[in-house]
Amino acid sequence: MLSESARMSSAAEARFRIQAPNSKPRAVKVIALDPSSEQVVKRLAEKAWTSATFFTASAFAGAPRGGGRFSVDGWLSDLAGRTKSLMDEVATADLVVMVATAGENAQAASLIGEACSLKRVMTTALVLGSASTSDGVLAKSLAHLRPWSLMVVIASAEDYIADMLTALRA
Repeated sequence: MLSESARMSSAAEARFRIQAPNSKPRAVKVIALDPSSEQVVKRLAEKAWTSATFFTASAFAGAPRGGGRFSVDGWLSDLAGRTKSLMDEVATADLVVMVATAGENAQAASLIGEACSLKRVMTTALVLGSASTSDGVLAKSLAHLRPWSLMVVIASAEDYIADMLTALRA
């Protein structure tokens, strides 16, 4: 009896394979959540990416005006400093990647996550930490990110974030 792998590699099964590449590239939005991650995202944006667009949400780092809740009508900034509508950007995304630095304020994740939930867009959070980052500092960041991210990755170096973006087809 043939193994499952050998059977799937047979000429008889080949006729069921899709022979054309995916015709629509993935649209990935990468959003820095704090000033430290903004610097990382700016350096990453200088690399060649297939379908990634880079933004900053560091303007959201403080508490909402009037002491209320954040609103999904919030704004992002592209790396040139132009204001962008969060809802418009999320509506054109297949994946939103939030980049945060361990210990920094990541409250903007709730606003971005809420917008992604409304539009049914997948989310990933990449947390830049190090071996010297304490568990308490890391837990503070994760508390903001976990409720809004389908996948959370703790990266020990900026290169790891670049590798994750490549793996996510950015």
